Amino acid sequence: MNDTLAVILAGGRGSRLEPLTRDRAKPAVPFGGNYRIIDFVLSNCLNSNLRKMLVLTQYKAMSLDRHINLGWRDFFCRELNEFVDIVPPQQRIDENWYQGTADAVYQNIYAIEKERPKYLIILAGDHIYKMDYHAMLQYHKEKNADLTIGALRVDCESAKEFGVMQVDTDQRIIGFQEKPNQPRPIPNDPGHALASMGIYIFNTHFLFEQLCKDANDPRSQHDFGKNIIPSIIDSHRVFAFPFKDENRKNDAYWRDVGTLDAFYEANMDLVGIDPQLNLYDANWPIRTQQQNLPPPKFVFGSRGDSDRCGMALDSIICAGTIISGGRVERSILSPSVRVNSFAQVSDSILFESVEVGRHARIRRAIIDKGVRIPEGFEIGYDLEMDKKRGFTISNNGIVTVAKTEDLSLLDTNVRGSSYRTDSAKMSISQPNVTSAQPLKHSQTLQPRNDSRFFEP
Repeated sequence: MNDTLAVILAGGRGSRLEPLTRDRAKPAVPFGGNYRIIDFVLSNCLNSNLRKMLVLTQYKAMSLDRHINLGWRDFFCRELNEFVDIVPPQQRIDENWYQGTADAVYQNIYAIEKERPKYLIILAGDHIYKMDYHAMLQYHKEKNADLTIGALRVDCESAKEFGVMQVDTDQRIIGFQEKPNQPRPIPNDPGHALASMGIYIFNTHFLFEQLCKDANDPRSQHDFGKNIIPSIIDSHRVFAFPFKDENRKNDAYWRDVGTLDAFYEANMDLVGIDPQLNLYDANWPIRTQQQNLPPPKFVFGSRGDSDRCGMALDSIICAGTIISGGRVERSILSPSVRVNSFAQVSDSILFESVEVGRHARIRRAIIDKGVRIPEGFEIGYDLEMDKKRGFTISNNGIVTVAKTEDLSLLDTNVRGSSYRTDSAKMSISQPNVTSAQPLKHSQTLQPRNDSRFFEP
């Protein structure tokens, strides 16, 4: 792999993942409690012994930059010409932002040329999967290919969101359509199509020729799937590489977590007894930034109060988290979360430093970093109420709460159920919601005096 350079495209807006991408790039969105989405492609590179990487950023890149600098630099030795370099738009060629995937690489030809790689591996920084790129490179060499594309078998309905390939008996690509309305199925398999994974291996000089030609075409959208690939399949050696999953499961695991529902479902898969994505495989570790935090803690179980017992069932609980007399089920709690007494969290994803107040109830929700859930607050139980509060509701009814400092700033008419404490019992009051006003993004407190709060 010494003559190979990986170029990771990590500059997309991720608009379908808002509000999680309101303050961060899509590859920097937390996943699985401990990780960021980009950790999976970076781990694939490292596990494939690919140690030269350029990460091309663009939108809202500060959090992504910080994560890579803090969590990934130590794996590489610059003296041995190993590196993971973050490359923002340079405007060396023109003053535009990247116009497409091919244009992003074209605008960084100078940085690529400095390394003089024989092969380029173009990767997306926002997919969840495990793959040995070395095996794909060997396949590329054996086929004497100009371009090799990672290929995944998907159902025809899902294929509408991909580039769809047709191949001959030697896996040479003879047809390619980008996001077709009617994908062409695999011969003898009418229910499935062969989709491009957005993983490309090019011979470097060949790619430079195609990028320069494409840059001078005013009709081009400067995209690999829409322009570069269709223009070369008839005249050059372009092959499909069947995806070989390093996840060591029967079914190939590859996820584009580009929507809130897809993101939620991929996370929820992880809390199953035998999830498709194996995070515990010592032969293919997923690396990330490891914060210096204490172990998770569960308290109040020794008091003999069944209603006030800190516990977590079928859940992932990360370092620094304290479940202080609350109950967590089928959920993922990121580092430094606190669940206070009598609170309930179920089927939910809580990002770093979320605090859940006493008697609060959360279900089927994604709570972004640093959010404070007030005492007695309920999320996910009344979707109409959640909508009036300004929360995002996905097609499948998943409630997403954006980064705010304290939900107590909500107008009292949209606070929902609140508990009143007396010496005897807890009672619930239901306020009138007819004049509710949603919480605006600007209606947040000033950040805490806590450096972690500033990192999206």
